Amino acid sequence: MIQIVGLISPFFALIGLGFLAGRLVRHPLDGLAWLNVFIIYIALPALFFQLLSKTPVEKLASIGFVAATTLGTFSIFVIGLGIALLRSRGDVPASTIQGLASAYGNIGYMGPGLALVALGPDAAVPVALIFCFDNTLHFVMAPLLMAIGGERRGSAGAIALQVLAKIFTHPFIIATIVGVGAAILGAAPPAPVDRFLGLLSGAAAPCALFAMGVTLALRPLRRVPLELGFIVPLKLVLHPVAVWLLLGLFGSFDPVWVKSAMLLASLPTATNVFVIAQQYDVWVERASAAVLVTTVISAATVTLLLYLIASGMIPADPFAY
Repeated sequence: MIQIVGLISPFFALIGLGFLAGRLVRHPLDGLAWLNVFIIYIALPALFFQLLSKTPVEKLASIGFVAATTLGTFSIFVIGLGIALLRSRGDVPASTIQGLASAYGNIGYMGPGLALVALGPDAAVPVALIFCFDNTLHFVMAPLLMAIGGERRGSAGAIALQVLAKIFTHPFIIATIVGVGAAILGAAPPAPVDRFLGLLSGAAAPCALFAMGVTLALRPLRRVPLELGFIVPLKLVLHPVAVWLLLGLFGSFDPVWVKSAMLLASLPTATNVFVIAQQYDVWVERASAAVLVTTVISAATVTLLLYLIASGMIPADPFAY
């Protein structure tokens, strides 16, 4: 257990350092703008490209894995959405944000760095696949349900174009497509370019986690929403369990892939949920609270999950016995 704590603590320490800096140094949230540009448009795409471009092509085609993990995320989203709809008596926009808070994990900022350190380089491909397809799911569901709930911003065709633009212009997804293309073609960048990409990749996780901590510090928690009573267990407990069971049903997968999928599913609510809430001006303050609270609690739950995986108490195949 001490080994696991030692492994994961630097990641949460970086978030804590960012949080402390945000509290002590009086700069507005806008001050993070250029750091976020570096993380989202440069460092993390470089990391995804490096990981995928060096991956054997046959590992990239795993339809069963993609189907199981995406269905797991979608199932948790539907459960969260359904509970929220019942509680709010049909408030679709607010319920959509609550569904996203239950299922949309911090797989961009926390996922790659944590998975690679905890599980090794073999975690790179499953992390990239989950990132692409989970994000595509959320990019589709948010505008679709907001349109159904009365927040329509344009015609059906315009909404469809917005969704496609979000998917295919997202820098992570572009980097993934280019990385897969390079793997298929067997193309490798020149050595100086590869070293440059390596430097950028190394900066991705520390900068992302620090920025996340600062962001949490500058959005103070004024009250704990009652809705967190179902959002927290859905996101931090039921999501990884659902993904684990579905992977067992869909086939036999490399244990590292199963562990990677469970780890990513166990991550706290993504900061993008707050961004989407702001975009539609729905459930904004409580979305921020969901990000903060799940992040704090995940320090314990993610550590416990990694311990259970490392000790063999959670087998790769839930139906093996």
